[in-house]
Amino acid sequence: MSEPPPLDDIAAMTPPYHATLCWFRRDLRLDDHAALYHALKSSRAVHCVFVFDTEILDTLPERQDRRVEFIWYAVQELAAALQQAGGALHVLHGRAVESIPALAQRLGVAAVLCNRDYEPAAQQRDAAVAARLQAASIEFHDFKDQVIFEHDEILSAVGTPYSVFTPYKNAWLKRVDDFQLRSYDTARHFAALAPEVAPALPSLREIGFAPCDLTRLKLPLGSSGAARLLQDFIGRIDAYHETRDFPAVKGVSYLAAHLRFGTLSIRRLAALAYYRGGNGAQTYLSELIWRDFYQMILAHHPRLAAGRAFKPQFEALTFPNDMGKFQAWCAGRTGYPLVDAAMRQLNQTGYMHNRLRMVSASFLVKDLHVDWRWGERYFAERLLDYDFAANNGGWQWCASTGCDAQPWFRIFNPVTQSERFDPQGKFIRRYLPELAACPELWIHAPWLMPTAMQHLCTYWPPIVDHARARQQTLEIFGARDTPI
Repeated sequence: MSEPPPLDDIAAMTPPYHATLCWFRRDLRLDDHAALYHALKSSRAVHCVFVFDTEILDTLPERQDRRVEFIWYAVQELAAALQQAGGALHVLHGRAVESIPALAQRLGVAAVLCNRDYEPAAQQRDAAVAARLQAASIEFHDFKDQVIFEHDEILSAVGTPYSVFTPYKNAWLKRVDDFQLRSYDTARHFAALAPEVAPALPSLREIGFAPCDLTRLKLPLGSSGAARLLQDFIGRIDAYHETRDFPAVKGVSYLAAHLRFGTLSIRRLAALAYYRGGNGAQTYLSELIWRDFYQMILAHHPRLAAGRAFKPQFEALTFPNDMGKFQAWCAGRTGYPLVDAAMRQLNQTGYMHNRLRMVSASFLVKDLHVDWRWGERYFAERLLDYDFAANNGGWQWCASTGCDAQPWFRIFNPVTQSERFDPQGKFIRRYLPELAACPELWIHAPWLMPTAMQHLCTYWPPIVDHARARQQTLEIFGARDTPI
């Protein structure tokens, strides 16, 4: 495969750096890696590092966290791959803003290279790292890697960022080409990896965490796991448009966590969908474009990271925020089977099917009248594939407070959604053993079952009446729907 023309190209600089440090973050792979490619091309010796950043880890509410364990396994595999390629991975535990400059100085590198992160907190960290490096006469370079298009690459005809998805998608499709989808051929340049013996990797317990249940869940881990999942998805992608909305069917890619932590390249997935064609692949490509869209929205509206609504008129909706109802939603005890099964899936596995994310989020906001930020935080704590831009975008879409969101007067009926997307109740029964014996006729609304049959299952009644809750939602939003 031919190499891409230089983008932000320090690889063309001569003479090359005597040594550089490639800082891995949410890009835990060796192949098709922008920063590593540029480091290898521009350096005689490339050192590699990953930091278990305590400024992030110390904010996590629990010492058992599937995301930390997922990263730990990915880092293990990355270290082994680097060793096989002739290099090594320094794995540090501490504040990245201190650890990276200290390691760079100890190794005597001329520059630190990494891939760009678009979350405001990450950008502040990177600015602090760059300042410390500059004080030590060490350069800092970052590169586009986790999106196809970033920042201002896709703008409207008048040069403003889009706030509606469809025109953004159309502009995205007009702009994309072979160059944007081409992989970085890192393997050709592995000879530039610095041969060294890095310290042993810290254990999970040494970084303050206990093992979770990832191995019991049999989730494929690391880049090798991502490759296996991708190969499986390739055989199913043509039917993606027909199967993706049904949680009891193996219809989605199951690659979100790998994309989030970069054990798989976005370019590889986008190229697969773009060049394959057909309804299934094009529908999947649209989902990847949504990912770019939300990252672009966050870049242009960093106030979202401070918990602000995209639409100012919905900043202060008068939600009752009943704690008991919120806790029932978290535990999967609302009395609405599809919502409860979705929340059980999340709690038990760290994953929730995308259709169910919309149903459960809409239910929390528009049936239980709980502020969307409460649900956003809960998903942030539980989702293995948690990504701020996508999570925030999804919640604000469901809550009708975001860009190009579902209109506030369109409200999912949880029973209708259940009947449509889990018609036989297979998914419901998988996560709600209380309803295992419930006849299919009543699986979506067990409270309607005749009294003589209710001995077949023990299930709690609905905590709200959907029709009355819907009317209250219309009143809450209608009172605020005056653009500011």
